[in-house]
Amino acid sequence: MHPRIEDYALIGDEQTAALIGRDGSVDWLCLPRFDSGACFAKLLGDKENGHWRIAPKAAKGHCTRRAYRRDTLVLDTEWETAEGTIRVTDLMPQRDRAPDLVRIVEGLDGDVTVRSTLRIRFDYGSIVPWVRRSDGHRVAVAGPDSVWLRSEPEVRTWGKDRATHSEFTVGKGEKVAFVLTWHPSHEPRPPLVDPHKALSNSVRDWRKWAGRCHYDGPYRDAVVRSLITLKALTYRPTGGIVAAPTTSLPEELGGVRNWDYRYCWLRDSTLLLNVGLSAGYREEAEAWRDWLLRAVAGDPADLQIMYGLAGERRLPEFEVPWLSGFAGSLPVRIGNEAVKQLQLDVYGEVMDTLALAREAGLPIKPHMWAIQSSLMDWLQSEWRRPDEGLWEVRGGRRHFVHSKVMVWVAADRAVRTLETNPSLKGDLAGWREFRDEVHREVCEKGYDAQRNTFTQSYGSRELDAALLLIPRVGFLPPDDPRVIGTIDAIRAELSHNGFLRRYSVDGTTVDGLPGSEGTFLACSFWLAEALQMTGRTREAHELFDRLVRLANDVGLLSEEYDPVADRQLGNFPQAFSHIGLVNTALALFGGDGAG
Repeated sequence: MHPRIEDYALIGDEQTAALIGRDGSVDWLCLPRFDSGACFAKLLGDKENGHWRIAPKAAKGHCTRRAYRRDTLVLDTEWETAEGTIRVTDLMPQRDRAPDLVRIVEGLDGDVTVRSTLRIRFDYGSIVPWVRRSDGHRVAVAGPDSVWLRSEPEVRTWGKDRATHSEFTVGKGEKVAFVLTWHPSHEPRPPLVDPHKALSNSVRDWRKWAGRCHYDGPYRDAVVRSLITLKALTYRPTGGIVAAPTTSLPEELGGVRNWDYRYCWLRDSTLLLNVGLSAGYREEAEAWRDWLLRAVAGDPADLQIMYGLAGERRLPEFEVPWLSGFAGSLPVRIGNEAVKQLQLDVYGEVMDTLALAREAGLPIKPHMWAIQSSLMDWLQSEWRRPDEGLWEVRGGRRHFVHSKVMVWVAADRAVRTLETNPSLKGDLAGWREFRDEVHREVCEKGYDAQRNTFTQSYGSRELDAALLLIPRVGFLPPDDPRVIGTIDAIRAELSHNGFLRRYSVDGTTVDGLPGSEGTFLACSFWLAEALQMTGRTREAHELFDRLVRLANDVGLLSEEYDPVADRQLGNFPQAFSHIGLVNTALALFGGDGAG
């Protein structure tokens, strides 16, 4: 039986990440970066596309139990067998130069025979490397990539069926540690990592980091797990944060809605910054702000909706024909063609993020206001254009209401920045007039008076869950009848078993794609916050509780959820979902918990 998305747990070193199944198999790992080719791609294919399983020889299925060590990204997986009990501890220590995957097998009871099966397949499972022995290691090399495997104490390994196997027995208190290290094949072997020291250092460092969290309200464990997950999705050298560490996990099983999320989206900007500032992580917030400034620098007309880990602009999309897809969901895509889309909302996201950073007292960069001013000049002349909108539709451009609301946000934040910083230069009167003009047009063309709701685009009857953000961004106050009407309409028309879809995909051509998708978790978090803002506190708390309970056994959320099949869908774990969890907790309970 094919694993479910929620069967996986995440480990990482803030430059890349691995997914480990309940069966003890590492089924996804891209080296050396999140967006590099995968050397374990079983997640999107089969065992011949690369994986590494460590489990008792007698074990055929899932582990007995697993959990992260408290406030860390160190995963413990335990197996109870007729022979006894073992624990496998998995981690990726913060790297010096090379990425390391550390797997420590420990006997807890009895004498258990353990089997390790390692299949390295570079370039998303397509390249079988040449494997040799060298200085106590098994070394796999193909083109620019090399991977070194060693064990402490050394256990016998052998090659069979284009895989590296080992088998050994551990008694109570005995440990066998494996270290898998990647480095460029033309360079000498990197320094050896002490696996046991790496474990103790990782536990210490993660707990110290988690201890900085200011939030001390209800659901604190879920909030801290989400913060750790967001930290794990951060590319530490630049401060960029990937939407997810995976590509092509389907939004509909067997469908074509499979996208590469290993990049950094501007749509996440304000919410991400708010998480960092409100939860006590100013250093991370500043690093994200600085990444954003570097990424968007240049001609405002060239602003993209997403960028690479270091701000790269070219993310060409292509399909990988040799992978069969997760549960047969094709195609498997690398890169993301949506990078070429026009999304006017990102201008509002950038302006809102930089305004929030300034208000929070983050150090001002000398070129920050110049970039903002140039963005405003471009937006003022181009804002009437239709665009592809927040959801990156591929069914043609429209005048999306959320996009126009975010244009208003851009103008509003520019005006507010000038009003509170008189030393800055800008067209205050012109921007005020611009802000008012956008507001008038949205209320005239984006609002359906008969149904008392804002609509997805000008003249349409469809709804869009992004409209729930109208009170959050300050476009209208929460008690405005149009806001309340919009919330009620969205709940009525986009609800699916109590959770929200992004928009209707039944009988519409808005996204230009066949098939359907699950409920979108971030939208349901937005609904909880909107309910709170409009005084429906009990309903907000009930929805938030249901959403938190959707997380898997180790606290991770994907992009979407199928409430009929009761399973997670989409790329995993998803930053947008965990951002939603933290921000909603802060909104619902932050008065008692955020310091």
